[in-house]
Amino acid sequence: MRNLLVLFSLLCFSFFPISLSICNSSDYTILSLAFRQVSGFKPIQGDRCEQIHNITLPSRNLTGSVSWAVLGNLSSLSYVDLSNNSLLGSIPTQFWSVPSLEHINLARNKLGGALRLGPVRRGRSSLEYLNLSRNRFTSAVNISYLEALELLDVSHNKISSVPVGLKNLKKLKHLDLSHNSMHGRLPQDLPPLTALRFLNISYNNFSGEVNASILKKFGKSAFIKAGSIKFLNSSSTNSTSQHPKKNKRTLLLAILIPISAIILSLFLCTLCMFTTKRIKKQQFKTTEKKAKDAIALAIEDSETGWVAEAKCTAPVVMIEKPLMQLTFADLAVAASGFGRESQLAERGGRSGPAYRAVLPGDLHVVIRVVESAHDMSDPEAVTAFRNLGELRHPNILPLLGYCISGREKLLIYEYMERGDLHRWLHELPAGTPNPEEWDDDTGEVTGDWPTRHHIVLGVARGLAFLHQGWAGSGRPVTHGHLVLSNILIGDDLEPRIADIGPLDNAGTPEGDVYQFGVVLFELMTGQTGWDEALVNRVRGLFKEGKELDLLDDRLLIDGVEPDWQRQMVGCLHVSYLCTAQSPEKRPTMQQVVGLVKDIRPVSIATSSAAS
Repeated sequence: MRNLLVLFSLLCFSFFPISLSICNSSDYTILSLAFRQVSGFKPIQGDRCEQIHNITLPSRNLTGSVSWAVLGNLSSLSYVDLSNNSLLGSIPTQFWSVPSLEHINLARNKLGGALRLGPVRRGRSSLEYLNLSRNRFTSAVNISYLEALELLDVSHNKISSVPVGLKNLKKLKHLDLSHNSMHGRLPQDLPPLTALRFLNISYNNFSGEVNASILKKFGKSAFIKAGSIKFLNSSSTNSTSQHPKKNKRTLLLAILIPISAIILSLFLCTLCMFTTKRIKKQQFKTTEKKAKDAIALAIEDSETGWVAEAKCTAPVVMIEKPLMQLTFADLAVAASGFGRESQLAERGGRSGPAYRAVLPGDLHVVIRVVESAHDMSDPEAVTAFRNLGELRHPNILPLLGYCISGREKLLIYEYMERGDLHRWLHELPAGTPNPEEWDDDTGEVTGDWPTRHHIVLGVARGLAFLHQGWAGSGRPVTHGHLVLSNILIGDDLEPRIADIGPLDNAGTPEGDVYQFGVVLFELMTGQTGWDEALVNRVRGLFKEGKELDLLDDRLLIDGVEPDWQRQMVGCLHVSYLCTAQSPEKRPTMQQVVGLVKDIRPVSIATSSAAS
């Protein structure tokens, strides 16, 4: 009997190994690993053996990159909603191989690159709903694998051509391709139009001919600025001979109808003009009331009282979008009354507090209060802001607009989601390689030495541009306060120098060179808290030949190329030159650009590594 029990136990372990392997790998552990690079994500606890079917986290202020390949290990995952967040990066093919996926909503994020789909691991795809609208995808590959798809929305992306295989999605009922730059032909490149219930291809570059019944079915709004599309009338008209009296009547109608149409148009235009004025006036009153309410709440919630003295009717001058009509009231509403809710953690440097806002057209901006301009007259401020708006360089944060509202002067800049260089270097895992972040084209990793060199070169070019003079005056612009927190990082990993002060033009070019050397020291060593004593100590160690001891450990990861160490030491040497105690011994920023370029002559493209 005892031998039979032993034999029965062995048979159980032989026939049921799957239940044991499931408990060895918790779905909740996989979920935490997949979101380890996402700020704002709170780990979810659950039964170790319980499988995850749904991930529903819309509008949670999630920022960062999801490890999609890791997320693809959730074998029972069917429903994902991560819409209206700030997720970055691309989505690898491995994620789409999960056979249980049925509903995916990733709309309103900052995902991008090529959308590479692929076959599922077992059987066929079950995905029926896919919403990727308002992202930054540039193409879609192998979309024909999604043969069960009923809804596809890739509107408001940067896709340049119709996805190959789209026409094979026979079950598709809802298709939105609007607001891309797609080139394609109708109806050849689309699924059967008779089977679709909803279609929108507006703001693309399609061509071809379709029956006029298609226009009637989906409406004119589906084809606004969609390209050169001809709609053919299916009903043919037979020409018949007419009586002479009928011809005269027809001629008379041909004359009277256009005249009547012109008179009616003039009347409608006049009516529309007055109606538009009345609507705009009413809209401003509504906006002004919302602004005052938001300002009142902000003042109650904080010690900020400057907004109460501002004029709601003060106009906003948008430099790049002059037709955009805004007032201070619009800014106050967009920035929640300039209260704590919208104020950025970093308080504006030399220029005063800064606030995040979203202007009409989904334009994410930073509104900065220029406290140093309080005593300037309006004409002086306008001249200064216009001069600042003329600074255009890939490594300079451009001024989008400004507002002069009484004593208060506001500057409007583009909001940079990645934040400043201090956060990128010290608060993010910049030196930790992640296989999902490898660039398909260059093989580089976000945060490694080539990326830091790219950032150093960009900052040097931006400063050199300022020192060369602007607006044809030949007078150099000096920064006077170059630190890591005043260098912002774009989605393309291109650095942009911010907090430029043409209002006071403090400092000298030689002083900027010294500050650049300190910034370069911090980038190469990873140390914080730089002052004159620390600069002198690091210079001493460099002079003693202890260069490798100074380098950031994250730059010396396993597998680093042998030539990289020489390049890193070369950058330390540039820092040493820039921080010379005697200003006349320091190189110019134009010379610094040449030195940094010579250290790594082959430019490494890091734009795709940003995704």
